[in-house]
Amino acid sequence: MKTTLPVLTGIGSVTPYGLLAGLISAEPLEPSVITAWSTPGLRRAFLVETFRPASIVPGLKTRRLDRLSAWALVASSLALRDAGIDLSYMDRSRIAVFFATGFGCVELTAAFYQSAATNGWAGTDPITFPETLSNAPASHVALFHDLRGPNVTLSSKSFAAESALLQGASLLRLGQADLAIVLAGDTLTQAVYEWYEAAHLLAPACFSNGPTFSADGFIPSEGVVAMVLEPAGRQTARSYAALGAGRWAAGGDVQAGVRQLLGDVRPDFILCAGNGAPCASSPVSSSACTIAGETEVIPAQAVATGMGEAGALLHLLLALSKRPGQGPALLLGTSAHGGFAALRLELF
Repeated sequence: MKTTLPVLTGIGSVTPYGLLAGLISAEPLEPSVITAWSTPGLRRAFLVETFRPASIVPGLKTRRLDRLSAWALVASSLALRDAGIDLSYMDRSRIAVFFATGFGCVELTAAFYQSAATNGWAGTDPITFPETLSNAPASHVALFHDLRGPNVTLSSKSFAAESALLQGASLLRLGQADLAIVLAGDTLTQAVYEWYEAAHLLAPACFSNGPTFSADGFIPSEGVVAMVLEPAGRQTARSYAALGAGRWAAGGDVQAGVRQLLGDVRPDFILCAGNGAPCASSPVSSSACTIAGETEVIPAQAVATGMGEAGALLHLLLALSKRPGQGPALLLGTSAHGGFAALRLELF
């Protein structure tokens, strides 16, 4: 493998598939019945099983943290382990962290406001408040690993994870960092699930044991995926993919914008990111098929689509796990509200 592009060398994930360093076994996954809170009848979602973070990362203290921060710490540690990175030999002021999320630390945010509603503002826990901020997970990752480079949290509508990948790759291409840890994820809470239900966004499979793919909604999901990006050339590195040019647009002609990005390159694969749209009718699927021609389209996966704007890293991980082949590929996300995010890849 010869490339001058930034390469993806490590993957860590805390998802409904489990806690893993590297690729996952991307077998079909059925949603679980929700038991963490009372529901008016059967309710299902793709859920992360409860675990002790310190059993995966020795010495990790997460008692006061939101689950999202705890999962980010575990996923980043697994990704660094998978990449074979020894941080003690690196300039930690040149290691960047990019974190993408749709809702942030919503679990402790809900608890904080509930305590204010019950006890008044004077009765809230001041120690909890800092952990409600959306940038808390990225901050904890930097503190735990003693990383002093750029630290950015993104929550752009529909394309948070794609934007995090684009910014991480751009920083490396410009020589402004030696390593980037890119993370994306969300937790699922009762308030979020009930909001989805009230907004009529849920698929029929949330209320029955029916098919997971539907044109009428999606199945909520949760988890965090972390990826290590670094310049090509480290002899002991395993490379999953190289990241090329990318583009993000809030509106406009998706097909024209993506074709301009691709230029003369014709990808062998287009990897679809669902971004919360129903899998069976996602705008990304129709756009990808129009752009593709004879190119193979890897459709959006229900478990990753349910993570909304933070699901693109899980979509990419699932596609890499299925190993569609080697060669040029395109990660494409579109939105029902217009716009797109696209990133050229070279799969190895």
